[in-house]
Amino acid sequence: MLRRFLSITKVRVGLAIFVAMFAVGFIGPWLMMDVLGMDPLIVDTTRLAAPPSAEHWLGTTASGQDVLLRIVLGTRGSLLVGLTSALIATGIALIVGITAGYLGGAVDAVINAVINIFLTMPSFVVLLMIAAAFRDLNWVMVSVIIGVFEWPGTARSIRAQAMSLRGRDFTAALRTIGEKPWRIVLVELAPHLNGLASSLFLSAFVAGIFAQSGMAFLGIGNASEYSWGTEINLASGQNALFRGLWWWFGPPGLAIALLGFATALINFGLDEVTNPALSSKRAAIVRRFLAERRKRRASRPALEVTG
Repeated sequence: MLRRFLSITKVRVGLAIFVAMFAVGFIGPWLMMDVLGMDPLIVDTTRLAAPPSAEHWLGTTASGQDVLLRIVLGTRGSLLVGLTSALIATGIALIVGITAGYLGGAVDAVINAVINIFLTMPSFVVLLMIAAAFRDLNWVMVSVIIGVFEWPGTARSIRAQAMSLRGRDFTAALRTIGEKPWRIVLVELAPHLNGLASSLFLSAFVAGIFAQSGMAFLGIGNASEYSWGTEINLASGQNALFRGLWWWFGPPGLAIALLGFATALINFGLDEVTNPALSSKRAAIVRRFLAERRKRRASRPALEVTG
C-alpha cells in the first residue's frame, strides 16, 4: 500500500512541498542565524520598506527588518502550532470516536450528544473569546485551545467507521470467542482506521495553522513569537497592502495557501488508496486498458497476414 501511495503523482508533489516547508521551518533558522549570522531584530535604516534585492531577497519591513528571515522563523512557529493542535485533536477524536462507535448504546448516545453540542458551537468565536481572556498566550497554550475545539468533526467520522467495523463478521467472531475488548480495538480495529486517521490528522494540521493565523492576525497571542499570522498582522498594522508592500504581506499568505494545497494533494492520494470505491474504479480502468491492449496485440498478426 505504501508503494502504491508513493507512486501517485499528487502525493509526491504534496510530500515535496511538505518536506520543503519543514526544512525551511526547522533547518532555516539555524542556517540563517547561526551560520549566516543574521538577526531578525537588526534594523537596516538605509532600506526601509525596500523591495526585494540582492541584499534582502524578500525586501524589508517598514522598520527595515529582513522579511525572509522573519518568514523563515514564522514557518517554524506555525508548523509547531499546527502539529501540536493536530495531535491533540486527533488523539481526542480517536479516543472519543472509537469508544462511542465500538461500545454503542447509552455511551454512544451521550458521546454523540456532546459531539453535536461542540459542532453547533461557533468554535472560532469561542477560540477568540478564550484567547482574548488570557493575554500573551504562548504557542503551546494556543495549540491546546485550538486542539480542544478541533476534534468533534474528526470524532464523528471515526465513530461512524468504528460502528461499521463493529458490525463486521471478524469483530463479531472475536466477541463470540470471548476476546477482550481492548485487544479487539487496538489489534483489529485500529489498523483499519489508519487511513482515515491520517487524512483527518492532515486536515486538523492545516486547520490549526489557519486558526492560529487568524488569531494572530487579530492580535491574539504572544506578539514576540514569530508565525505567519503574526507577520500578516504586522504588515496589516503598517498598511502594507495600501502602500503596495506586496513582499511583506504576500509571502506568509502564499505559504499558508501552499501548505493547504499540499495537504489537499496528499489527502487525495490517501483517498485513492484507502477508499474502496476509488480503488475498485481504478482496478476496473486498469482491467479495461489491459483488455484493449490484448485485443490490439491479437489483431496485429491478422493485419500482417492480410497485408
